[in-house]
Amino acid sequence: MDKKPVIGLLGGIASGKSTVAAQFEAMGAAVIDADRIAKELLHNPQVKQQIRNTFGGSVFDSAGDIDKQKLSAAVFDNPSSVKAINSIIHPRVMEKTELLIEQYQADAGIIAVVLDIPLLMEVGWEKRCDKLVFVDCDENIRLKRASKRQFFNENLLKKREKFQISLDNKKKISHYIINNNDDLSELTKQISEIFPALISKK
Repeated sequence: MDKKPVIGLLGGIASGKSTVAAQFEAMGAAVIDADRIAKELLHNPQVKQQIRNTFGGSVFDSAGDIDKQKLSAAVFDNPSSVKAINSIIHPRVMEKTELLIEQYQADAGIIAVVLDIPLLMEVGWEKRCDKLVFVDCDENIRLKRASKRQFFNENLLKKREKFQISLDNKKKISHYIINNNDDLSELTKQISEIFPALISKK
């Protein structure tokens, strides 16, 4: 069985990594979305109990479900809270990710595996990737995009990125850089140009 290349996406919040991932998927790659996995985990009874034990009942709604907005506010106010939530969520996300990589590697219809993991470098998963792609985007454009998201604003974006490895360092270790300051057609053109090299075994 030929080993499919594992491609990791890097970039700032709201840089367009998910848009790039969707384009790779349309070209025959399988995408593993860590955010989606993490959101699913918030319904896991064990995870809910650990979060209640760590952050208290104030981050839950009246139905007993985790309120994502309240949890975000509680977590990103201090480094110890970031570390606490990461210790609960990340091991489970990584375990599921590894299982999915193995599953997609065994699928003859898949030509590559793309990891859309927001904290890919922070958790050391760049070492698991054969190629790294950095999605570059000016901060003012990212802030404008982020402001359209529910429960998101400029302050929250900067808080989150403060606890992450710098974008310059992420860019330095990347094999390819895609600029996402322009429209979708320009982004598609860049992706089409680098995709053959990304799936090459060389």
